[in-house]
Amino acid sequence: MTCFSPAKINLWLRILGKREDGFHEVQTRLCRLTLGDTVEITHEGTGDQVALTCSDPTVPLDESNLAIKALRAFESRTGRRSSWRIHLEKKIPAGAGLGGGSSNAATVLEACNELTGTPLTREQLIQIGAQIGSDVPCFLLDTPAADGSGRGEQVAPAEFSWELPLVLIKPPFPIPTPWAYKRWAESKEVPSVLYAPQLCPWGTMVNDLERPVFEKFLLLPTLKNWLLEHGEVSAALMSGSGSTMFAVTESPAAAADLAEKAREYCGGTSWIQVTSTAV
Repeated sequence: MTCFSPAKINLWLRILGKREDGFHEVQTRLCRLTLGDTVEITHEGTGDQVALTCSDPTVPLDESNLAIKALRAFESRTGRRSSWRIHLEKKIPAGAGLGGGSSNAATVLEACNELTGTPLTREQLIQIGAQIGSDVPCFLLDTPAADGSGRGEQVAPAEFSWELPLVLIKPPFPIPTPWAYKRWAESKEVPSVLYAPQLCPWGTMVNDLERPVFEKFLLLPTLKNWLLEHGEVSAALMSGSGSTMFAVTESPAAAADLAEKAREYCGGTSWIQVTSTAV
């Protein structure tokens, strides 16, 4: 099977507090993008050999990869061992807050299920996905947007019909999600940066993880301010735990124009992509 594995942005991410299990209680809306990876997966039948390849040489190919974790979890739940070949053609950068690894895991779960005769229900796949990572379940819903609660793994389809033009900018560094959450409680705001909710027709955009991340990575609040200076930008926010900043523009043409300005502003070290939310 050859499958599309979409990226996501968080239109909002609120942290309600730390839970007894060490995770944080959140409320978030995740929207799929038209940008995504391609996952090629082959069920080779008997045996127990798994071969993973990837177009991005920085992506680990061992058991730490979420695609392999998803395959192992599927085999554990069904009690079936087989040989598989998986290739990830990556368009989503790692450590970007765009859900690339989680999306790959969800895609592998769905593909494994289909290639073996659909032994599991979608609800069972979502349960497995929640054990792999908080963002995985949202990619297992057949909707362009989902609302997440709990630590993010409790998901429900969201009504969302906005095809928002976007510019994504990822600086040349990743941000570990556990680090960002750990720093949240004690972090402080950087002066002269907009942290207040941005009121938009499609919802109130805010990200509580901007506070700890901006405090350490000062390029990101500078980038947010720069994006908001442009009249064609409706809103700008960090996605997830970063490091990607995204801007919602008034039109696809405005997004293309802003991307060119961003390439000149950021130089050649940042990853810059024009895309849109999926509908």
